[in-house]
Amino acid sequence: MDHNQLTPKIFACSQSTELAEKIAKHFGAELGKVNVARFSDGEFQPAFEESVRGRRIFIIGSTFPNSDNLMELLLMLDAAKRASARHITAVIPYFGWARQDRKDKPRVAIGAKLVANLIQTAGATRIMTMDLHADQIQGFFEKPVDHLYASTIFLPYIESLKLENLSIASPDMGGSKRAYAYSKFLQSDVVICYKQREKANIISTMELIGDVTGKHVILVDDMIDTGGTLAKAADIMIERGALSVRAICTHPILSGDAYSKIENSKLIELIVSDTIPLKRKSSKIKVVSCAPLFADVMLNVQDNTSISGKFLM
Repeated sequence: MDHNQLTPKIFACSQSTELAEKIAKHFGAELGKVNVARFSDGEFQPAFEESVRGRRIFIIGSTFPNSDNLMELLLMLDAAKRASARHITAVIPYFGWARQDRKDKPRVAIGAKLVANLIQTAGATRIMTMDLHADQIQGFFEKPVDHLYASTIFLPYIESLKLENLSIASPDMGGSKRAYAYSKFLQSDVVICYKQREKANIISTMELIGDVTGKHVILVDDMIDTGGTLAKAADIMIERGALSVRAICTHPILSGDAYSKIENSKLIELIVSDTIPLKRKSSKIKVVSCAPLFADVMLNVQDNTSISGKFLM
C-alpha cells in the first residue's frame, strides 16, 4: 500500500484531550490511543498504543504552565520520531512561554526561542498554532509554521451581535495591529489603551487614546492572564461614556483571581476560544471553539492544499 494513501492519525496530550476530541470529530477520525505511565516521583512516560510507522500524525497539545504540559508534548514528539512516523505535526493551539520572545532586560532567557528549539529537536516536522503572542516567533522555527488567526472564529460572532456604533479597542499599544485588522474588517473605529506597568501583571497607569462616548466597545487581545488590564480598561471606558464593553481574548489563561476580576468588572461578556480548558464556568465567559478551524487546516495539510482561504483577515 502506498504510504501516501495511509490515513493520518491524531493524538492528544492529556492537557488538551477535550479540544483534541472535538478536532478529531470535525476531522472525521478517532483519537489515537496513548498511555501515560506515571512514576511516584512525578516523572511520566507517554507511549503510543498503536503503530505510527510511515504515517502522517498530528499531536495536539497546548503548552500552558505548568511545564509538564510542554514536557508531555516533547516526549510524544520524540516517541513518534523514534517510532518512524513520516510527518509529525505539532498542533499547539496555545504556544506557551511566548511572552519571552526577546531580551527586554539584561540577563534573561528568550524562552520562546528555547521552546521552539526543543519542539524541533524532539521531532516536529511542522508546527500549527494560533494567535502567537508575537508574530515573529514563527521565525524561531526552521520548520513550516501554520499560524492561524482566531479572528476567523470570532468575527462571525461579533457580526451576529449586530452592534451599531461599534468600536474596536486594544488594551495596549502592542495589540494595536490586531485591533486595526479587526476594525478594517468590521469598518469600525479604533481605540487604544496606553498602560504603564510597575512589573509583570501589575499596571500603574492607564490612559485612553480615542473617544468611546456612545459606543459599544470590543477589546481584542491574544490572551487574558490575571484579567487586570481588561477589567481596568472596561471601567475607564464606561466612565468615559461607552454604552457597553466586551472583550475577545483567544487564550483564557485566567490565573490568580482572574475569574472574580472579570465577574466584578464592567465587562458584559468575555469571549474566548478553547485553546486552554477553563478552570470553571462563568456566566460572563462565552467559549467559541477553535476545533473546526484546526480540523479544516489539518485536512488541507493532509491533502497538500492551500490554507489561505481560512484567513478572514
